[in-house]
Amino acid sequence: MGTERAAVGSSVVAGVDWGATLAKIAVRRPGEAPEFRLLPSDDPEACRRALGELGAARVGLTGGGADRLALELGSAAVAVNEFAAWAAGAGAMLAEDGAGEPAQRYLLVSLGTGTSVLLVDGLSVSRIGGTALGGGTLLGLAAGLLGTSDFERVVALAKGGSRREVDLLVSDIYRAGGIPLAGDLTAANFGKLAPRLRAGERVAPEDLAHALMGLLGENVALVCAGLAAAAQVRRIVFGGSTLRGNDALVEITGAITRALGREPVFLRQGEYAGALGALLLTRPELPEAGASS
Repeated sequence: MGTERAAVGSSVVAGVDWGATLAKIAVRRPGEAPEFRLLPSDDPEACRRALGELGAARVGLTGGGADRLALELGSAAVAVNEFAAWAAGAGAMLAEDGAGEPAQRYLLVSLGTGTSVLLVDGLSVSRIGGTALGGGTLLGLAAGLLGTSDFERVVALAKGGSRREVDLLVSDIYRAGGIPLAGDLTAANFGKLAPRLRAGERVAPEDLAHALMGLLGENVALVCAGLAAAAQVRRIVFGGSTLRGNDALVEITGAITRALGREPVFLRQGEYAGALGALLLTRPELPEAGASS
């Protein structure tokens, strides 16, 4: 096939994490740090062409759509366990980012179309939970509320919004000191929206977008902190494509995680952790280079 012909005599190695929405690609040439690419996962031919142009000799494949791409790539493809790939990639990124001494046990969160939570315990990795809340939720609700499912557009709107205009807070219900809870805690996500609409008020799209990030970030953090408490671990490492350039979601998720007594760590370029891990586990004899592009 085209990729196999291009790969003759090549020492280029690639990893692909094929998700429900995006295909994440990591590529490494000898002596260089990995490069990263992002493609829509509804176009496997575009991914095959990209790998062919790169001339990858071996391609580690992981994720839900990996089997389909493996048929396209033939003998160049190597299947890699998704959990192992995420752990390997995240470990390399943590080392590169200088996120302190790597914890022996920590939770690794893939916040993609949905959210999956892994327990990394030394060389062992296992899935211990997750939630159907994720990027798919964000874009689905954005399509209905904002009229757009463009991720970058929703992220840009959220940067200029305030979810306090949409969410019902504890302080909106109880007077100060009337209940042993902080007044700025969310009592009901989107709890102010219906009354405002009934009153004929205009609700800014920026505020709606920020409230969507609050709905997602608060609940993902609650799920992860609960799983961390059950597993008796403190550090929670977050990655995944929904966090890509998404300052509002990172801020909200991190704040709730810290409030619940856990240490949040956000991987730089964490959407590529699975792809990088697939690359590393395809050729384990290669030294692990840094995770920056």
